[in-house]
Amino acid sequence: MSEVQSVPKNLNSPNLSKEAVLEDFRIAMISRHASLVGRKEVFMGKAKFGIFGDGKELAQVALARAFQLGDFRSGYYRDQTFMFAIGELTVQQYFAQLYAYTNVTAEPASAGRLMNGHFATRSLNEDGSWKDLTKKYNSAADISPTAAQMPKLLGLAYASKLYRENKGLKDLSTFSVNGNEVAWGTIGNASTSEGMFYESINAAGVLQVPMVVSVWDDGYGISVPNEYHTTKGSISEVLAGFERSDAQKGIEIIRVKGWDYEALLNAFASAGELARTSHVPVLIHVLELTQPQGHSTSGSHERYKDSKRLQWEKEWDCIAKFREYILSNKIANADALDKIETEAKALVKQEKEAAWSAFSNEIKKELNEAVVLLKAAAHHSTRKVLINQLADELSKTINPIRKDVMVAVRKALLTLRLDSPAAKADLKAWYEKQNDLNFDRYNSHLYSQTEWSALKVEEVPAQFNDNSPLVDGREILQSYFDLTLEKDPRFFTFGEDVGKIGDVNQAFAGLQSKHGELRVSDTGIRECTIIGQGIGTALRGLRPLAEIQYLDYLLYGIQMLSDDVACLNYRTKGGQKAPLIVRTRGHRLEGVWHSGSPMGMILSTLRGMIVCVPRDMTQAAGMYNALLKSDEPAIVIECLNGYRLKEQMPLNLGEYTVALGKPEVLREGTEVTLVTYGSMCRIVMEAASELAEIGINIEVIDVQTLLPFDVYGIVGKSIKKTNRVIFADEDVPGAGTAFMMQQVLERQEIFKFLDSEPQTITAQAHRPAYSSDGDYFSKPSVEDVIEKVYALMHEVDPKKYPAI
Repeated sequence: MSEVQSVPKNLNSPNLSKEAVLEDFRIAMISRHASLVGRKEVFMGKAKFGIFGDGKELAQVALARAFQLGDFRSGYYRDQTFMFAIGELTVQQYFAQLYAYTNVTAEPASAGRLMNGHFATRSLNEDGSWKDLTKKYNSAADISPTAAQMPKLLGLAYASKLYRENKGLKDLSTFSVNGNEVAWGTIGNASTSEGMFYESINAAGVLQVPMVVSVWDDGYGISVPNEYHTTKGSISEVLAGFERSDAQKGIEIIRVKGWDYEALLNAFASAGELARTSHVPVLIHVLELTQPQGHSTSGSHERYKDSKRLQWEKEWDCIAKFREYILSNKIANADALDKIETEAKALVKQEKEAAWSAFSNEIKKELNEAVVLLKAAAHHSTRKVLINQLADELSKTINPIRKDVMVAVRKALLTLRLDSPAAKADLKAWYEKQNDLNFDRYNSHLYSQTEWSALKVEEVPAQFNDNSPLVDGREILQSYFDLTLEKDPRFFTFGEDVGKIGDVNQAFAGLQSKHGELRVSDTGIRECTIIGQGIGTALRGLRPLAEIQYLDYLLYGIQMLSDDVACLNYRTKGGQKAPLIVRTRGHRLEGVWHSGSPMGMILSTLRGMIVCVPRDMTQAAGMYNALLKSDEPAIVIECLNGYRLKEQMPLNLGEYTVALGKPEVLREGTEVTLVTYGSMCRIVMEAASELAEIGINIEVIDVQTLLPFDVYGIVGKSIKKTNRVIFADEDVPGAGTAFMMQQVLERQEIFKFLDSEPQTITAQAHRPAYSSDGDYFSKPSVEDVIEKVYALMHEVDPKKYPAI
C-alpha cells in the first residue's frame, strides 16, 4: 500500500503549470460557491432538497486531470467539481437540475427527473443512435442507493478488457480505442460498508480490469463516524488482503490526503496510467476530507460533530489548504486569488439567476395563459365568482410550480361541469394540451421511443417441415446461441457455470471451447455484479447476456436491475441505454428454492424492462432474436422443466422472431378465455383437452410477454367472444394474475362484456413444498384448472353442468 506525499514538480510541466494550478483553483472556487448558493436556494423554497460536493473539490480537480476522452465515470452525488472540471456540467445546468427544470437542453443529465447531484452525459443522438464515445468524456447516469454505482463500474471497466482482448470487436472504433479507456468510480467512505462495494472490488481483482475507485473519506456517513462503519476505521487497511504483489495479481491501493494538491495529482496520474496500460484495478483512499455544510439540506452537521472536529474541518478545508499552497509556492499572490474568488462568486450568482429565470419564466408563461383562460371561462359561467377567485389566487402564487397551475385549472373544470360546453372549451383544450406536454416532461421514455424499440421488431414466424427433427428443447437454444456468437461479435454471455460446462441446463454446452472464454465465461457466485457487468458493458455498445442461474437468485441483483437499468432510459430521457438481456429460469420445480415464480416482484420492480415468459425453448430463441434487434433491456424467464422436453428444430433458426407484446392463441374456444404463460401453458392445454371431452371449449391464450402486456388487445377480443375469463399462473395470489386482470379490465375495457366474475388460478401463498406431492399441492394442477373452469360453467348453467 503506497501513501502518496507531496513531491514538488516543475511548475512549467503540463500537469502543474501556473496556469493549470490557477485554473484548478478557479474551478474549485466556482464549485464551492455553487454549493453554498445551492443550499440557500433550498432554504428559500426554490428547490426541494440539496446535496453538495463541498469539501471534495481538490481531489476532484486532480481526478479530472487524469480523466481522458473515452473514459467513463460511475460515481455519486458529490462529484460536481469533477463534472465542472471536465466541462460536462455548466453552473447553469447545475442549478437547472436543482430546480428540476424539465428542459433536456438546459438539464441534459436527467431533464429535471432527478434531484441535484445526479450526473450523466448523453451517449445517444436524438434518434437513439450511439455517439462516438471515444471522442467525449462519459459519465454513466448516477443512482442514489449507496454503493449501487459499483457493480456498473465493474461492467464499464470489463468492457475495456473485452475491447482489448476480443479481436472481433476491433471494428467498433466509436466505442473503444484498443480498450485503453479507464472506468473511474467514486464513493463515500460510509458506502464502502455495503456488500456491493466488496463484491465489486473482489470481482475487479479477479477479472483484472481498468477500474479506479476513489473513496472520498470525510470520516462520517451522515452522523455515523468511521469506527461504526469499517473495521479498523479504514477501508484501505481492510482491503490490504486484496493488494497485488510481485507474485499475485490483485488491486493497487493508494492512500493520499484530500488537501494535498501535488500528492493528489501524482496519485490520480499514476493510478490512471497503471489502469490504462496494464488493466490493473486501483483503489485510491482519499483521506482527511471535510464536509463544510454537512450531509445535505435536511439537517446540520453541528448536531453530531463536536467543536474540536468542526474547528479541524475549518483549518484543513481543502480549498483553504490549496490557497496556502499557492501562496507559499508564489504561484499567485493573495490579491490575485481574491480576484479569482470574487469572479467565481459573481459567475455562480449570474448562472444561478439565469437558470432560475429560464425555469420560472416557462412556468409563469403557462400560469398567465391559464389565468387568462380562467377569466374568460368565468365570464360565461354561472359560477363566475368562484372561477375568478381561482384565477386571482393563482396569479398571486409566489414561486409557482406546474402543480399550482394544474390544480387551479382542474378545480375550475370541475366547477364548470354544469355550464355549457362552449364556456369551458378553450380552457379544456389548453388543459388537454398541457397534459400531453406534461406526460413528455415527467412520464415519457419508460421504454424506447426509437426505431429500435422492441415493439417495432418485425415478427418472423418459425418455419418447420415434415423433416424437422425432434430434439431436446435445450438443443434449440444451444444451436441458436452458437449461430448468434458466430454472427455478432458484440454478443457474449457470462454467469455461474455458463462457461466450461455450458450452464447447468446445457444450453451453452461446448460453446466456450468453440468461441473462447471471452465470449462464454464463467463467473463467481455474485449475482449483483453479474448484473452490473452486464449494465456497464451494455452502456458501452456491447450486447451482453447475463445469466442468473435460478429465478430466486434474481433477488441478489434486483436492486441493480430496478434502480439502474430498468429506469435508465426514463431517468436520462433517452440519453443513455443499456440493452442488457438477463437470462434465468423458474416455474415448475419441486421445493422452496429455485422453483418459485415471483412475477409480482418482477412486474413491480422492473418497469422499463421487457419481461419475457416463454413456454418452450423455440419461443425463447425467437424472443432472444427479437431482443437483440432492439435497444431495450429485458429479462427472459425460461421454463426449468422444459430443457429435456422434445421440440421441433426450426428451419430458420437465428432468423425468426417472436412479436413482443403480442399474445398467441394456442387453442380456440367459445365459452371461457383462459390467459396464462410459461409452464402453465402445458397444464392449461392438457386441462383444455379434458374439458373438451365433457363439452366445455375454452380458448387458451399465452401472453408471451408480461411487459409489455398485450399491446394488440388480443385477450380483450377473445373475452368479447367468450364473455368469461380466467387468469392463471404459478405466482402467489394477487400477484401476476392480478396484474394481468388489471391490464385487461382497465386497458382493454372488457368489463361490460363479462357475463361472469373474472377468476384467477394461482399457486398457494407459500413457496412450493418438496417432492412431486409437494409440487401438486402447492402449484396449480390440471385438476385445479378443470375444476375452476367447471365451477364457472356450473354457475352459468347448473342443469347442463351439475355440481361435482
